[in-house]
Amino acid sequence: MNALTQQVHETRARAAAFWSARSEQERRFLTVGGAVLGAALFYAVLLAPALDGSAKLRKSLPELRQQAAELQALSVEAAALRGQSNIAPAPITRDGLQSSLTARGLTAQSLSLTGEYAKLQLNGVPFAALVVWLDAVRGESKLLVQDASISAQDSAGMVNATLTLRQSSGGR
Repeated sequence: MNALTQQVHETRARAAAFWSARSEQERRFLTVGGAVLGAALFYAVLLAPALDGSAKLRKSLPELRQQAAELQALSVEAAALRGQSNIAPAPITRDGLQSSLTARGLTAQSLSLTGEYAKLQLNGVPFAALVVWLDAVRGESKLLVQDASISAQDSAGMVNATLTLRQSSGGR
């Protein structure tokens, strides 16, 4: 601590000697220059960033308010939609299932309908096509797999499948 105070005293003494060696005009010039430099530094470091940030916030505030209003409107709409009942799917028909299978390149060996249940037998079909078809009828007709028996054939990717599908009455 003693070395630090001594260094401070030496620095003060050097500054006083420098100041006293200057004429009155040089002292005024250095004082004004230091004040201008200090004001410029104060503006550049503290004032300018605050003013720029404030201007940016003022500029973006209307857009942010509009986005908040849109989010609130969407929230109200979502709440209203949540309260609506699900629309029941159209009842399954033999022709509807046949055309759905044909659209996916599948052919059923047997197809029987009983109320909301459908039982079908598929022989020698690609497993990938069967899964894609099941996903499609799940979304379109709300048909869910009630029972499935799938056996692989000797050809890679080919299967025999017996499926029992049930049509759900709305939600999942």
